[in-house]
Amino acid sequence: MKAVRTRSARVHVAVKVRDGAHAAAVLRAAGRSWVSGGEELSIALVTDREMRRLNLRWRRQDRPTDVLSFPLDESGALGDVIISIEAARRQAKQGGWPLAAELRRLLAHGILHCRGYDHESAADARRMAAAERKLLGRTGMVGASLSWAFPPPRFHAKGKGMATLPPELDELSRRFDALRGAL
Repeated sequence: MKAVRTRSARVHVAVKVRDGAHAAAVLRAAGRSWVSGGEELSIALVTDREMRRLNLRWRRQDRPTDVLSFPLDESGALGDVIISIEAARRQAKQGGWPLAAELRRLLAHGILHCRGYDHESAADARRMAAAERKLLGRTGMVGASLSWAFPPPRFHAKGKGMATLPPELDELSRRFDALRGAL
């Protein structure tokens, strides 16, 4: 039997912040699972200061934002997603969920913009929210803004009588802990 080779997704992560190794691992794993074979995605982790500079240059908004997306119109290239690690940390803390969950929310949002989704109209927002749910397995950024009355679930440690991490985040957390212990 002849082996069949498929092109795997290429996900590049540039870490332009201190202490970004864990975030990069989370984003790389999520990107590889969400990007189709043969596609290329570049992800950059930056500070709020750098994000503000980029937001001013590309969107003429003189303030930091959490995620910027730049779709590429080249064969095999999906685009570039830039994430502010500081914004991700703040939003995770405010939301009461792990940083990994927030990074995945931001990346899903950015990838969908690269795929042509938008949330300018109500119909577009509903379509993008459905796509975020499909990627994340739960409500994403657009879905949360569509349903202010229903805040996203809060995650807490096991044994506290509260919800636990979703299985994919729990597994990713266990793998990271094992890798960290091996170093």
